[in-house]
Amino acid sequence: MGSPAPASDGSTAENPLTLLTLDELRQRSSVKWRMHPPDVLPLWVAELDVPLAPPVADALHRAIDLGDTGYPHGTAYAEALGDFAARRWGWHDFRVGHTAVVPDVMMGIVEVLRLVTDPADAVVVCSPVYQPFYAFVSHAGRQVIEAPLGADLRMAPAALDEAFRRARACGRRPAFLMCNPHNPTGVVHRRDELEDVAELAARHGVRVISDEIHAPLVLPGAHFTPYLTVAGAENAFALTSASKAWNLAGLKAALVVAGPQAAADLDQMPEEVSHGPSHLGVIAHTAAFRAGGPWLDLLLDGLDANRSLLAALLAKHLPSVTYHRPEGTYLAWLDCTALGVATAQPAGEPGAASDLAGPAQMFLDRARVALSSGHVFGTGGAGFVRLNFATSPAILTEAVTRMGQALDTHHPLAG
Repeated sequence: MGSPAPASDGSTAENPLTLLTLDELRQRSSVKWRMHPPDVLPLWVAELDVPLAPPVADALHRAIDLGDTGYPHGTAYAEALGDFAARRWGWHDFRVGHTAVVPDVMMGIVEVLRLVTDPADAVVVCSPVYQPFYAFVSHAGRQVIEAPLGADLRMAPAALDEAFRRARACGRRPAFLMCNPHNPTGVVHRRDELEDVAELAARHGVRVISDEIHAPLVLPGAHFTPYLTVAGAENAFALTSASKAWNLAGLKAALVVAGPQAAADLDQMPEEVSHGPSHLGVIAHTAAFRAGGPWLDLLLDGLDANRSLLAALLAKHLPSVTYHRPEGTYLAWLDCTALGVATAQPAGEPGAASDLAGPAQMFLDRARVALSSGHVFGTGGAGFVRLNFATSPAILTEAVTRMGQALDTHHPLAG
């Protein structure tokens, strides 16, 4: 991590992940800090342990001071995203007129599925994948077909080809719901991989919907490619927000972006969908994309340092756990299968939210560290855990140390 950057007032800007103490974080009332008892260190759900970025806080304070708490209006959010995408990703033909504001990314995905698929049609996902994909697709009356990731945790063209063929056989209008970057693995898809997706989708008549909520969170060594910038993706959709990168999950607002050949489909989205986003959410997300870049750079430096710290901690305390170093997000996908902890799949649909199982349950019980259980991410997730390393180095160190001590005490494979 580089030297702290000077702030506009001449002071030294700091890593946002180091600014809050554990006692301060425990005053929060969000799900991360209230799901488990106070003795548990929560490294599970995707919330950042940071204060609000100053530009976001300033925009919200101004709105509150003005009593500006009415209904959202205008295209400022899309304009801010377009400018951010041009600066960060070289996406210079972003079209504000091909966007729509929706309550959040997952609700937007459901609305897009209703536009481009029919009830009982198939939706392909690359498992293991973000667990709500299963529930939201199923609750929308569509069926899920898995195209498992390869052993390297990257999309496998042969598996996609077979899944697309099966999806086409299941219904008239299949879709592919892609995580870009991928959650839970932290893989950032390369342009050539996305070109393969576009070619396969065109061959099989599959519409692509790209969840790009983690796009701002690409770490040094990787580069994010917006799916809609890939040749052949003209009839696809992308959805994103500032939620993950600036910790705005509680301030609802996201954007659907349509490729040029999908704009007519987006025009058919019911007008009432636009009533769901919060005006304060739109203000916050707009401020993040418009002015939150310097703060984001500090965060990315901190996350880069934390992913290296995590590697060192695991090597010291949990050498039998395999760490798949993420290229993006702040999520680490840890292979705990060598620990030999049984993972019984609870009853219910694949990927459904359920009680913890296997290694995640063990680490909660023995180490008082909460992680996401791998089995809820679908096929390929059993025996894994997902760890959120967007916290202070001190909390991360304490958590992994506890996990290692729990194995030292209870398990012969501790190393």
